[in-house]
Amino acid sequence: MSATRKDATRQRALANLDIIKRFTLEISSINSHLEDVRQFWGKALGVSGPQWMILIAVSDLDKDEGVPINVVSKALHVDPSFVTTQSKLLEQKELLRRTPSPADARVVRLSLTDKTRKHLASLADQHQAFRKTVFEEFSEKELAEFTTKLATLNSRLQKECRRVALEYNF
Repeated sequence: MSATRKDATRQRALANLDIIKRFTLEISSINSHLEDVRQFWGKALGVSGPQWMILIAVSDLDKDEGVPINVVSKALHVDPSFVTTQSKLLEQKELLRRTPSPADARVVRLSLTDKTRKHLASLADQHQAFRKTVFEEFSEKELAEFTTKLATLNSRLQKECRRVALEYNF
């Protein structure tokens, strides 16, 4: 079956679902595609998809002083211990620097190595093309509004997950 026919079949099947179920399936599918992209980009640098996301988070959050592990973990919605473990592996590969904070030695700050900065710079055109293709139908304002709504939904889901976990004693 051709890709076009598969897409049409999928769309007909989704059209018969209630909107909440359809939304959930679409978000799940988007996450799966994003995970694939993270894996591809990470593989180009010899790291896993989650390690790639740590490097990108550090790149985005570091203001030339390094970024604390807890800030990275919050941005990625993962446990700080995961970022600690993965950042040690990235340090061994000379992709990341881990340095104690001058204000509090218990706080570890992460920063990219020159090697990683150069690699990310070499991928800039590919990232720009990816972003343009994926988001070309959205104006900056529309994308900002949509992202705000997704963040609200994410916050509500997080609260509801905690409530359900308490309800079922997890």
